[in-house]
Order: sequence, then structure tokens, then C-alpha cells
Amino acid sequence: MEKLIGREHEKKILLETLSSTEAELVAVYGRRRVGKTFLVRQVYQDQMVYEFSGVHGSSTKQQLENFRNAIALTLNTPLLPAIPQSWTEAFLLLIQLLAPQLKKKKAVIFFDEFPWLSAAKSGFLPAFEYFWNSWGSRQANLVVAICGSAASWMIQRVVNNKGGLHNRITRRIRLLPFNLQETAAYLKSRSVNLDHYQTLQVYMALGGIPHYLKEIRKGESATQAIDRLCFTKDGLLVGEFTNLYNSLFEMADRHIAVVKALAAKPSGLTRNEIIHEAGLLSGGTTTKLLEELVQSGFTATYLPFGKNAKDLIYKLSDEYSLFYLKFIEHARATGPGTWIRRAASPSWKSWSGMAFENICLKHAPQIKQALGIAGVYTEESAWRSKAAQIDLLLDRQDDCINICEMKFSNTAFIIEKSYAAELQRKLTNFREETRTRKTLFLTMITTYGVKDNQYKNTLVHHEVTMEELFK
Repeated sequence: MEKLIGREHEKKILLETLSSTEAELVAVYGRRRVGKTFLVRQVYQDQMVYEFSGVHGSSTKQQLENFRNAIALTLNTPLLPAIPQSWTEAFLLLIQLLAPQLKKKKAVIFFDEFPWLSAAKSGFLPAFEYFWNSWGSRQANLVVAICGSAASWMIQRVVNNKGGLHNRITRRIRLLPFNLQETAAYLKSRSVNLDHYQTLQVYMALGGIPHYLKEIRKGESATQAIDRLCFTKDGLLVGEFTNLYNSLFEMADRHIAVVKALAAKPSGLTRNEIIHEAGLLSGGTTTKLLEELVQSGFTATYLPFGKNAKDLIYKLSDEYSLFYLKFIEHARATGPGTWIRRAASPSWKSWSGMAFENICLKHAPQIKQALGIAGVYTEESAWRSKAAQIDLLLDRQDDCINICEMKFSNTAFIIEKSYAAELQRKLTNFREETRTRKTLFLTMITTYGVKDNQYKNTLVHHEVTMEELFK
């Protein structure tokens, strides 16, 4: 059986429910393919007594029949119970199955793809609320785990439910993609032995999504894996983009419009800029749409230095979406060898720099650890003006600010005279426009470090290499 990699914090939360003396209702949510189902099954494999998964777009009648079939398989009986006529009846059937077992031991029931069960007029959510409130919550040996890829639905309708499930969720887990350390460990567990530079290239195109990483073959280079998965006729990720968004969001065209607008502007957009670029209307619908993308892990928000919440910047943070829109969607050439040729092009060099910056933003905790400031209260932000832009700065409580410059290269990065002048202008502009009195530390985050020369020695205070990002 495949080993569970990483997820130590999440595993601890799930294991705590097994030693609880009260009924537990656990909500696990996160984007599609991130490993929610695998996590729940692995941790609860010895206590699982019933598992049922919703089917996207299926009728209530079909879902009820599937529910009945899952109970028949659990009971291992050739005699099928009658198909429930409603979800209220279905949960009564489940209670009859569970009651005898809960008298003996801790038992887990698992509802996967929970949002897909709650179609309009299905009556599923009210029936589930009644099941939990009238019976489940009183069973000390019961753990109910519910999972959903539609993260925004899970948060609005379950975690922040204003009705029968209000404050009923006892534990919640928002499962995020693997970080670089977990990605390297996962690939190694599958005998895929790539060095950190190769792993970084894989991450830049696929992100830390276990289902995508699982397709990388032993003995392949990063370039070969990306080439096969993204540019050959049957490659897993050739058509994944549309399927991904349509499976998570109703009226996904609007979400895709926002994603494309953000992809075209790597430095990010404010809410008003998104509305203009994506052709949306200002109001609650757009607010909900943006929140759905954030909660599902496709976009991230950054507060500009010295600004307030209305100036929030949205950035596209999903590596696969960025890669797809840049290289796959309108690819003129496809077939084996496509990416091997493209990976040497100027457009790749430009994209790889932006992709590396995106990864650094996600690994801010590792950067702070490398700088020795993990214990210092720090606010991460960005800053931009007409004259300059800083994608990551660490504003520290000890009256210092790390101004981070992120550069991706296949050798030690060289600060040339023109770039040194640009860095100096950036530092000067930042100090003058923000009027900060804090000490500024220029921090270079690179793949293989910065080569020693007069400009490095004059300007750079701290260095972080990609090796630190894998810790």
C-alpha cells in the first residue's frame, strides 16, 4: 500500500478524534487531486466501517441507489436492501447499520465529495443535519469525516453553516498541495530520484499536487516528464485545466476569466482591476467568486506594504494553471519533444523567473527559517509604485525589513552593473516613498547562490538558496 507522505499536522488532527470521548464531525476540504481522500483512508483504514462518495452531476435517485449499494457491500450481503426513497430514509438505514458496531468500538464513516450529494432539491443537507443532531452527535464512539473538493461550498455550507450544522464541525482541515520538501519526499518514495533543481522544475509546472506527481516515471528527467504529461496526445495534463475548474465551480467560465486575467498580470491585480479585466460586475457575486478561488487554492492574496484591505492584491498561485495558460493552451506544436525544445526558449526563461517567485512566496516560512528570523513576528507583504516593484518583503517587529529579490538560474546568479543600479534604485524608491525608518536588508533568493563580485559585496546582506526551500 502506498505510504502517506508528509501531512503530519493533518494526521495528528485526525488521530486525535480516535482518542476523543465525544462524537467527532471532521471536515476536510481542498482543491481537486490534492489527496484528501487518500489522507482520510490512510489514517482511518482500521476504523472505517462505511464509505460513500457523491457523483458529480448525478440525480438524487442515482445517488440514493449508490448509497444503498455501498451499504450492501459493507454488510457483504447478496440480498440488497430496498433503495431509500429519501435521504432521511437513507440515514435511518445507516443508523441501523452503525448502532451495533458503535457499542463495541470506535467507528468512522466517510462521506467523500460531500458537495456533490447536495444537489438542489435533493434534501441531502437537511437530512444530514438531522442525522447528526438527533443521533450522531450523541454517539461517543462515532467519527464522521466529510470531504469535498469544492472548498468554497464546504466552507459556506458546512464549516460556516448558519442552520442545523452551525458550530457542529469539531475539526477542520484545509488540505494544501505539497511543499517542496514533501514533493521531494513523495517522489523519492516512488523511486523517482531527481535532484532539487530538477524537482524545482517539476514543481514549477505541476505544483505540489500528488495526483500529478504520481505520473512521473522513474528514470525521467523533469523536462521529459513535463513533455509527456503536458504535450503528448494522451498526456494527463493536456485537458486537465477545463475539467479542473468545471468540476469545482458552477458557471466556471467566470472563474476561468479571472484566472486568465491574473495569469496575464504576474504582479497581481486588485479587486477593481480584476473586475475590469475579467468583465465582471462589482458586488457580492464577484466577492464570492474571488473567495472561492482563494479557498480552493488557485489564487492567493497579498496586502501591499502600508496599505489596507481594500488594496489587497490577488495573484494566481496554482502552478499548473500558470503553466497551462502560458505553454499548453495555445501551443502551436505538440507531440513528443515539444517541451524539450521549448525549455530552451526565451519565453521559458521569462516564465521560469516568475514561477520561481511564486514558489518563494509559498515558502516564506522556510525563507524566514533560513534567515534566522522564524521567531520574530513578521508580516509578509508586497509593494509596488510607478517606479519600482517588490514581490516579497518581510516587515519585522525588530525594526528591520528584508527586501527579497528572487532569481532562478541554472548556475550561480551574477549581479551585473545594470542590475546593481536597478536594485539600488529600488531600495531608494522604497525608502523615500514609504518613509520607513527601519533598516533595510537586501536578501537574494536564488537557486545556486550569488557569485561574489563588487556588486554583491556592496548590496547583498543575506542569501537564501533553493536548498533552504526544501527544509
